[in-house]
Amino acid sequence: MPPTPASPTNGKICYVEIPAVDIPRSAEFYAKVFGWGIRRRGDGSTAFDDATGAVSGAWVVGRPPSPQPGLLIYIMVDSVATTIDTVVTHGGALVQPIGKDAPEITARVRDPAGNVIGLYQEPAR
Repeated sequence: MPPTPASPTNGKICYVEIPAVDIPRSAEFYAKVFGWGIRRRGDGSTAFDDATGAVSGAWVVGRPPSPQPGLLIYIMVDSVATTIDTVVTHGGALVQPIGKDAPEITARVRDPAGNVIGLYQEPAR
């Protein structure tokens, strides 16, 4: 008998907790840099939905940031170069410039709490 097929959402990343020092500052950073929707949950905590609405999460205090890549999350952007400028404008920093992962178009940045995240740009078709 063949195995039962998994549901379309089986294995999908659905929720992310991001360490923060100052939740309002982190929320503003991700909203301005990536266009994430910010909302208040029923328990009063600040949560987010990514720009696609497919991934949600919240910022948490009392947990150390991830300043060195271990598990590394990449956020897809239209332009890595433009996003780096926006990151710096809103209190983040560049930690790995474009080119290190060539031919992929990537960079790594640090958010205001110190978490390192990756930026990824799809190649031109």
